[in-house]
Amino acid sequence: MLKKQFRLKKQSAFNATYRIKHSYHSCGIVLWVGKKKPDEKIPTKVGFVVSKKTHKRAVRRNRLKRLMRESYRLLLKDGETFNSQKYLSLIFVGFDKALDKNFKEIQEIIRNLIKKVKREA
Repeated sequence: MLKKQFRLKKQSAFNATYRIKHSYHSCGIVLWVGKKKPDEKIPTKVGFVVSKKTHKRAVRRNRLKRLMRESYRLLLKDGETFNSQKYLSLIFVGFDKALDKNFKEIQEIIRNLIKKVKREA
């Protein structure tokens, strides 16, 4: 489970990240990137969203969120977050195209999205 200090929870924080309009997408997952950090000591907060429009069943939506969360946690643990740690917030949004993917595929998609942030930062 992702530690509490790394979780994006407040609606205002989500809205502020969406307002920046800086996003990357790949295979049914979109990564929204917030503002750059003024101080490196502040942890990057991460949110995971799967809309009810994506799938009617909460079980399917929550499974996708769990897979994305665990993929990010393992990347954070291995130190493979590259330049994504230079931002205040990240939001991963899952769509119906990603619902049928397994853990390895989701992990590779998340890794590629973070690498895209690295290239363009």
